[in-house]
Amino acid sequence: MSFESDLEPAHSRRESAVPAPAERPPHITARDLTMAFGSLIVMRDLNFVVRRGDIFAIMGGSGCGKSTLLKHLLGLIEPAKGEIFYDGFNFTRADPDARERMLRRFGVLYQKGALWSSMTLAENVGLPLGEFTDLSAAQIRELACLKLAMVGLRGFEDYYPSDISGGMQKRAALARAMALDPEILFFDEPSAGLDPISSSLLDELILELRQSLGATIVIVTHELPSIFTVADNSIFLDTETRTAIAGGDPRELLAHSKNPTVRRFLTRGREFGETLHNG
Repeated sequence: MSFESDLEPAHSRRESAVPAPAERPPHITARDLTMAFGSLIVMRDLNFVVRRGDIFAIMGGSGCGKSTLLKHLLGLIEPAKGEIFYDGFNFTRADPDARERMLRRFGVLYQKGALWSSMTLAENVGLPLGEFTDLSAAQIRELACLKLAMVGLRGFEDYYPSDISGGMQKRAALARAMALDPEILFFDEPSAGLDPISSSLLDELILELRQSLGATIVIVTHELPSIFTVADNSIFLDTETRTAIAGGDPRELLAHSKNPTVRRFLTRGREFGETLHNG
């Protein structure tokens, strides 16, 4: 059995859950995007489209600018050149009020989870609801409990982050990211620090949430099992050329890319492929 066929079951479940790529309109568009810190160019001339309902992976080696690109998409860093559009709306050129309204349609899962240690899980999840809605305390509590139940944390509402495992903390942070029913979810290395079983469970949860919520998901990751399990679109950032050298479904890139840098990243030598094959 080949490396590609070993991954087929998860891929088949993923594709059956959402419309075919050609049927999904553009949700995020980057045009001629250049990222820089002063005179230091991080990445130049990035052009890509994230379709509505995609799980879009930002891939590349360490230090290539994956998290920096995520921060650009969130408006935390301004591009040196180029523009970012959401549903055709020019996010880069928008005034602060328009940007703020757009940002309320986003949910973010930070790499470390970023839960408040002095708050219970329900209080953490309810924080954005209290900040941006007029709901009563009882309604906020009810919605927070619902979001926690969606990520498998029913019964843990009154636990503190220190009371639960790292994998559970990531799920609680995901529940908080979903609090305002966002159209787009941004994940920065969601599997970082998790054991393989917890990471696999988180991948399955991401797929289930995309199916149930219909959200577009942008994920920064270098974890190959996660990339091949969840992503159906991607961009590959290359540190040597300082631009994107590949994009599309990672499985298609694995099967057809002739670029040695892309293939080296997607196979990581024989060890990864043999692990999947023998597993």
